[in-house]
Amino acid sequence: MIQFNCNGSLSTTKKWIIKNCTSICSFQIQLNSKISTTLSELYIPSRTLDYGIYELTLTVTMIESLNLKTSSSVYVRVTATGITANLVQLGTSMITRGSQQDLQLDPGAYSVDPDQDSFDASKWKYEYYCRIYGPYNFPNFQGILLTIENSKTDPYNPSCLSNQSGLIFGNLTASPDSSLTVLGGSLQSNQMYQFMVYMENRKNSSIQATGYVLVTVDDTHPQLIVIGCVISILCVPNLEYQFVNPTTQVALFAICVGTCTNLQNIKWNIYQGSDNSSSNYTQWTLFNNTVLYENIWFFGKNTSNFTATNQLFLNNPQINLWRFEVVYTFLSVTSTSALNFIINQPPYNGSCSINPMNGTTTTLFTILCPDWYDEDGIKDYSLYAWTTDVSQKLMIAYSSVSYFQVRLPSGDNQTSLLNIVISIRDLLDCVVEVNMSSVHVIVDYITTNDLLKSLQSSSSVLTNNLIVQLLSSGNQNIVGQIITAIAQQFNQMNTETIDQAISSGIPAATILVSSLGSSSLQENSTSFNDSALTEYNKILNAQANLRDYLMTFTSDLLITTSNSIKLQSTALAQITQSTNQLTRAALSIASDRCYQLSLALSSMATQIPYEDAQVAANQLIQCASNVLTAVNGPLQERTSTLDLDYSRANMVPIDYDTDLESAWSNTNLFGGGDEASIEKNRNIYYQKQLANQINSQVTSIISLITSSINIHLNIGQNSIINTSQTYMSLETISVTSLSSRIVKQIENAQFHIPSDFILNTNDNSSISLRSKMDVLASFGDFQNTNLSRSISLSIIDQNGNEVSFQANENNSIKLIIPRDPNRLIPSMYLQNVTSINSTINNLLFNYHYINITSSLPISVHFEIHSLNRSLAYLFVYKFDQTPQLNSSINLIDGWTIFCPFNLTNDDIYRYFIDNQQTPGHQSLIFGIRELTSTEINNYCLNNSSINTSLPITDEPYDFTSNYELLIYTSGCYYLDESNNWKSDGLIVGSLTNLYETECLSTHLTTFAGGFIVLPAPINWSYVFANADFMKNKTVYLTMIFTSIIYIILMIYARFKDKKDFEKLGVTPLADNNKSDHYYYQILIFTGQRTNAGTDSKVYFVLSGDDDQTQVRLFSDPHRKIFQRGGINSFIIAVPKSLGLLDYIRIWHDNSGESSSASWYLKYIILRDLQTLDKSYFICQQWLAVEKDDGRIERILPIASEAEKQDFSYVLSKKAYHSVSDGHLWFSIFSRPPSNKFTRVQRCTCCFVLFFTSMLINIMYYDLSNEANASSETHSGALSIGPFYITPQQIGIGIMVELFTFIPSLLIVQFFRRIRPRRQIAPIREALYKIQPSRKISEDISEIKKKKSPITFPWWCLFIAYSLSMIIIAISIFFIIVRGIEFGDVKTQQWLTSVLTGFFSSIIFTQPIKIICLAIFFICFCRNSKDDKETSEYINEDDEFNISNDEEYLHSLEYQSLFSSQSRTSINRLNENEIAFARDQRLKEIQMWAITREFLIYFIFAILVVIITYSNREQHSFYQVNHLRAYFLNQRQTTADYTEINTIDDYWYWLENSFVSNIRAQQWYNGDIPQYLNGFLNDKSSRLIGWATMRQLRVKSELCPDQRVISICEDSYSFSNEETELFQPGWTTNATTEEFSSPVIKAFNYSTSDELDTYTYVGEFGTYRGGGYVYEFRGRLSDMKTNLSTLHQLDWIDDKTRAVFIQLTLYNPSVQLLTAVTLLAEFLPTSGVYTTARFEPINFYTFTSILQLVCTIFYIFFIIYFIIIEIRLLFELRLKYFRQFWSIIQLGIIGCSLGSIGVYFWRFQEANRISQLFEQTNGYVYINLQLAVYVNDILTFLLGYCCFFSTIKCLQLLRFNQQISLFAEILKYSAKALISFSLLFAIVFMAFLGLFYLLFVSKLSSCSSLVNTAQMLFKMTLIKNGASQIMEADAFLGPLCFSLFIFLIVFVCFNMFLSIINDSFRHAKQNQKDDQIILSFMLKKFLRWTGLKKLNQEEIREDRDCRMRSQYFDPIENFPDRIDQLLEAFNRIYMDQKIELARLEKAGV
Repeated sequence: MIQFNCNGSLSTTKKWIIKNCTSICSFQIQLNSKISTTLSELYIPSRTLDYGIYELTLTVTMIESLNLKTSSSVYVRVTATGITANLVQLGTSMITRGSQQDLQLDPGAYSVDPDQDSFDASKWKYEYYCRIYGPYNFPNFQGILLTIENSKTDPYNPSCLSNQSGLIFGNLTASPDSSLTVLGGSLQSNQMYQFMVYMENRKNSSIQATGYVLVTVDDTHPQLIVIGCVISILCVPNLEYQFVNPTTQVALFAICVGTCTNLQNIKWNIYQGSDNSSSNYTQWTLFNNTVLYENIWFFGKNTSNFTATNQLFLNNPQINLWRFEVVYTFLSVTSTSALNFIINQPPYNGSCSINPMNGTTTTLFTILCPDWYDEDGIKDYSLYAWTTDVSQKLMIAYSSVSYFQVRLPSGDNQTSLLNIVISIRDLLDCVVEVNMSSVHVIVDYITTNDLLKSLQSSSSVLTNNLIVQLLSSGNQNIVGQIITAIAQQFNQMNTETIDQAISSGIPAATILVSSLGSSSLQENSTSFNDSALTEYNKILNAQANLRDYLMTFTSDLLITTSNSIKLQSTALAQITQSTNQLTRAALSIASDRCYQLSLALSSMATQIPYEDAQVAANQLIQCASNVLTAVNGPLQERTSTLDLDYSRANMVPIDYDTDLESAWSNTNLFGGGDEASIEKNRNIYYQKQLANQINSQVTSIISLITSSINIHLNIGQNSIINTSQTYMSLETISVTSLSSRIVKQIENAQFHIPSDFILNTNDNSSISLRSKMDVLASFGDFQNTNLSRSISLSIIDQNGNEVSFQANENNSIKLIIPRDPNRLIPSMYLQNVTSINSTINNLLFNYHYINITSSLPISVHFEIHSLNRSLAYLFVYKFDQTPQLNSSINLIDGWTIFCPFNLTNDDIYRYFIDNQQTPGHQSLIFGIRELTSTEINNYCLNNSSINTSLPITDEPYDFTSNYELLIYTSGCYYLDESNNWKSDGLIVGSLTNLYETECLSTHLTTFAGGFIVLPAPINWSYVFANADFMKNKTVYLTMIFTSIIYIILMIYARFKDKKDFEKLGVTPLADNNKSDHYYYQILIFTGQRTNAGTDSKVYFVLSGDDDQTQVRLFSDPHRKIFQRGGINSFIIAVPKSLGLLDYIRIWHDNSGESSSASWYLKYIILRDLQTLDKSYFICQQWLAVEKDDGRIERILPIASEAEKQDFSYVLSKKAYHSVSDGHLWFSIFSRPPSNKFTRVQRCTCCFVLFFTSMLINIMYYDLSNEANASSETHSGALSIGPFYITPQQIGIGIMVELFTFIPSLLIVQFFRRIRPRRQIAPIREALYKIQPSRKISEDISEIKKKKSPITFPWWCLFIAYSLSMIIIAISIFFIIVRGIEFGDVKTQQWLTSVLTGFFSSIIFTQPIKIICLAIFFICFCRNSKDDKETSEYINEDDEFNISNDEEYLHSLEYQSLFSSQSRTSINRLNENEIAFARDQRLKEIQMWAITREFLIYFIFAILVVIITYSNREQHSFYQVNHLRAYFLNQRQTTADYTEINTIDDYWYWLENSFVSNIRAQQWYNGDIPQYLNGFLNDKSSRLIGWATMRQLRVKSELCPDQRVISICEDSYSFSNEETELFQPGWTTNATTEEFSSPVIKAFNYSTSDELDTYTYVGEFGTYRGGGYVYEFRGRLSDMKTNLSTLHQLDWIDDKTRAVFIQLTLYNPSVQLLTAVTLLAEFLPTSGVYTTARFEPINFYTFTSILQLVCTIFYIFFIIYFIIIEIRLLFELRLKYFRQFWSIIQLGIIGCSLGSIGVYFWRFQEANRISQLFEQTNGYVYINLQLAVYVNDILTFLLGYCCFFSTIKCLQLLRFNQQISLFAEILKYSAKALISFSLLFAIVFMAFLGLFYLLFVSKLSSCSSLVNTAQMLFKMTLIKNGASQIMEADAFLGPLCFSLFIFLIVFVCFNMFLSIINDSFRHAKQNQKDDQIILSFMLKKFLRWTGLKKLNQEEIREDRDCRMRSQYFDPIENFPDRIDQLLEAFNRIYMDQKIELARLEKAGV
């Protein structure tokens, strides 16, 4: 089976080809580009093709297979359209002329050819006929009509003329007889004549035309009045009549030709005609009902414009002939003209049928309308459909044939019935309608749902859908039908979805903009349902996606006829009806399409009937209003944001790049913040952009439609467009009727025009009023308008221009602006005031606070409902503070009395404060109180006193009844030209209520009303009434963030506390002997220095007077010991007391890895646990092979009292402890682990202190400000410069400190004095581990407390925490309260001051204070026994009953076998091992130093390269190269700038090259250079402002030798510069000749300050910044003229020394600014020396994030280098400057610091230039000279910085043998090279002087010393031959050259090489061997990476090396071995003694 898939047919291309086949079909016609030839339809406008036969071929090609194509052709003949022959202007049917007036008939001038713009009279022949109208026919002879000039007579029909000589024919050669003049007196008076002209084409006699005119002749001299049709195409001549369609109105206008002064009256008469069968003329009868139907059927009866509606013809079908006559009545004469009409009969004799009668929206219905006939021919058939309301009928389709097929929209919801009418129109637009039988049409849900699903699938699936295939056809009938059907279906579904959402609790105002005239939707009381909202949004977005897709098919539809406009506008109005479902893409297409349709309608407005224009306008206005509402809905938060819009807005655009200026990537446009905020704001940004675009487009649409409709409207006639989304009324009225006019709209919207106003128009005849109302106000910069309708009223003159209207302020325009009916108006808030006892609180009023902060003025409205109708109230208010009113204080801004007799029917008191009172205020506080019965009698019943006085009382009064309150704000706003809402000039009126706003305005525009219902005013204090989060973000966020930080710190502190607990404890040494029961506690303090901790094993020997310990090892299996800053406590057990301690020997085995082997020991405290005596051993030295003296073993003698009082020791011990423990904030992170005051407790205390200080500070903030403010005037203030100190300030400061200090001190001490829950000290635990049999309880009971400080039990900890939390909570509460009172702005100021003081206190004040106090106490209050840091390990009050152990006492009776202490093996390193370890460690340190140096400098070098090279623009060279070639013009020898030698050459280049280059001229093809204003002729670079030409001149001076000439002009210098003012021509005398302003200015001196120029260094001088300036401004021709004038005036002459041409260019393609300076120096010798400088400059600070980051790191590196070099400078002192690399490093630092400074300078200059550019937009010259100088300095510094950095790289390669050899060679040869340089310089200078003196006038290379030196250097390098020198002098030349070569090249160069060779030999012999460290580093690297493993030989060598270093003599080890043996004997002996004693006790 073969199956062919045709779904791919959607992917086709269509192409129309048109060939002219008049002679042969080979010539293809190229149509205008505006004519689309790629659509399925082809529309060729009239007058496009010439007469002839054309072949139209449509070729359809498959895109996927180009070979599959098909074509179809049709042939069309284009023929000439019949002309309209008019004898008089406009084809008037009847005119009036006087018998003595000439009658001119000119068909050659007045006839109309529709095929041409103007009538060509030469193509026609003319014959004129005349008859006496009425009784006679046209004269004829034998049936042949006799022309007017024919002398033959007809006896039955006499000639019109009494004299044949009274005719004058037009005598033009090209068009003879084209006009006829009947001379006065040739026609008889009181007679009516009919003239006829017969016209025949000269080339084609079959083309003919006939024209008629009736002429009434009377005895007066009437003016010629001509009448024409407004819609000329509707007035089709038919013999002596004009055709008129009975279905359309007739709009006529009359024109008085000639002198028409003294016009008294104009009147139109309507006649009905009847053919007289017995005669050859028509009888006219005056229409009797003219007056009755005036302004109903007839409009403008007494004006020059007259309109008769179609009701005249439809209601009088029996009358076929009509005459409309106009009568102009002048002061002495009356003139009449008329236009005769015959009714054009509509098509008839036909019928229409439809099949089938039932179907769906995709069913194809067949329409058949056969047998219709019309004499003029059938033009088209149109189908309209509607459901129930015929006024809502829509155009569905139109066709030019009687058989066509359509797809219909669905019928009525209940019955599915759809009503159809067919409109048949003839070629003259006469219409007949045929009502069809109703058909049943239902929705095809299957196809529609399939389309919805396909949209979410791939495009291949989408093309299979039937709807998509139909839409892709491109046929506007099919597209319109499908879109209309689907749109109506989805509109109905959208309505149902919204109803369902509202019933689910979703507020209607958030998802719907109510249509005009609708009522409020009854909202369900159901609570808000999130799932309902989710479901609603799901359906909403699915349908929105479909509308978005459907809209794309409307963009390419052809706009052909009025039916096309009606069809497409209908579809657009339907698809945009659901404004909540339109995406931005759909809105953009719809808006553009509506605009195009409106433009087309406007262009054909004079060619279509009024009825068609009205139908199209109705749909277009609806479409425009729909898109306007849809685009403003999300911005006004009235409709939901669509997912498709959100995703498209945040989708990376296809054309995205890294340009920061692109809108999508510029987050500054979207408010910054997190990604979600940016995405949301980006969507809003694009919505606003589209809103502005659509607002502008809709304004244009309305203007176009207004002009299209206004053409058809006459005075008194109006056109109303009333749709669901908009209401627009157009009415033409007279100016006088505008006064006191009321313009009403729907929903009670209206304008009341005052009686007196100023109307800015010169036409007082008629104006048009355009009244418009939209459902939703446009979004501006003010959101209070989101519930308001938008109304506007415009006055338009006859030319279509809006007329400004200005009313008097005392008599303003009154507007009523309705609100959306779905606004939410809460019920009134009950104020339970009867429960408040005012007497106790001493209140006179019940106060309420409301916030009235608004960017635009608002009015405040109050509604008060008393529950007791008989009560009266006094209402007072005050802005920004509480109103006060009593007998002594009257502090109010307004008041009123609410009296019962003023109550309305709803029993509500109303009061409002207009928007003129509220600006500048943030809050309003009002008070209400009941009036007493006496006050009611005095102030309510006695009306005379109500407005004169206030009821004032001092007595508090309780309320007797509650009342209800409702407050809302309103406003009046107008939309300005920038689419922003403004309120100036608008006043809110007193009629404003909950449903509408009354506004008073003095001008007319678009208006909207603001509306916000304020929340219930809280009847508390000011604070709680204003405690809104959004209003007080600062104080709330401060408290929230501070609380979060507190919680985070608490978690951190708790974690660290656990770690600290692990560090605590006293560890018994592992090598303690169980038999040893004399205990010492030893505390080891490790320093805080870097790498102070160690991982090595630490040994010690403790020695006393009586004994010494064995070698003991410090170890702890449970925790890491000897950490940096750590304190480790151990218990050492010895057999007996050591006596008075002498020293401790301590060392380590250096077993740690790298830096962990070293150890910095501060000091040791040793405590005898029996006697509680403490001994101190102070070290404060390194035990490290690489530090200090390199020793790892120290003998520390016991410290004396003097040593313990030593300043450095006490400072080191106290300083850190003071900061880590005394600084409360720092101690959270650095608390001593031994301290009982935990980090959690410290954190809590910190925040108690912080919140307390914030509270006290904010409480006294206002007082301190007042003290500061009043200090200047305070009598007791102490003045110190600009500062004042007052007693108030001192008191406030003391109070703040006291209130802060006391609670924080109490809390801290409370925490510090709480005893821990654990009662066992660490040392007791350790002792218990050693002796488990010891009773802890007994120990505790034995404790004797010498001095017991105040402490608290452990459970007080909960009280402390609770108290802290209460203080924090209270502080937060009152801080918030005070912050609310301050307001957000003032709170921010307070917070800034608080945080500044807080951080400065933490970082600077407190550390300095603590350290200073520590130093003070060290100096004056030293206490060597004060060891706070050891409090956890040592308690002075502890006593240990160690002597009560009986076993221990008995064991002492048994003595050892050996009296001497046994010695153990000491595991210490010998000197060789230490030396080896030191060597390895130093190598390792050096290795890491080298590695660190290499990495640091490598990164620094990369940063330097990135910064330096990124500062250069890659396009600079090409830009400069192009501009150099462009301006210097070196290719053209006649205008080569570099070859200018004379002044004439310079002028030639200036006039013929330069001036033409600075203006963009025509393109190569002759096109004008559009949009290239200010560009150079290269079309790529734009001038910033203009170019300037500045001349510097010298003064004339007397010549030194005046024998030849007396006046001379010297070289330029500052002293002889000319600065005088001259007249043109360098004269001081006034001239009578006129010159242009630039030429005159060119002879006036301007200073450098005026020109913003600076000194410039040229080749032959240094020039100032002033001069005589000519500016290249104006047109190119003007500049050339000015230059020619300056040339003639010798602007450049012999006194000119320099001419600067300066211009600033900007190339937008590469974003480069270029400063161009072209300098021509005019030498006194008459030569001209030209130079050109092109300086590209880029002011972009950072072109990438990488550059910014690199710059930041670069600055940090420079700071690091500065610190390093300062340290080296202090170490080396003057030796530092003798090192080469120090100089290089100083160069790097100096250049870097300089470039940073110059960078900021350049940044400042760039800002200055940027500001100038912003102010001038590049239209003023901006001089970049200073910026170029600054940029050059920056480039210089960056270049040298890069140079020095690169040279520094050699230092990193110093371990390379060749590099080090090179350095040594330079070092050895330095002195010799200096001597050689001196010798060489002397010899070279000798030759320099010789060559310069000999050849200065003979050789250009010796013209100056510099050039001579350059030549000699070339000779030295053998780059310069001797030919030039020999030519200059045949003898001296070769001699000097030979001598120079011998001495310099042969002698000096060989000396130089000898020095280098000798230095090389010395360096080679003495070269240092620096390869050891390199090999060490390589070996380490290979081992670390595993790239190389040690072989057996290397392992053996390494072991031998270690063995050699560890070798010792066995004899030396003998005593140690003997000691070990004796110890073993002693242990055995003692064990046996103990065992025997035990057995004896046991009785064994």
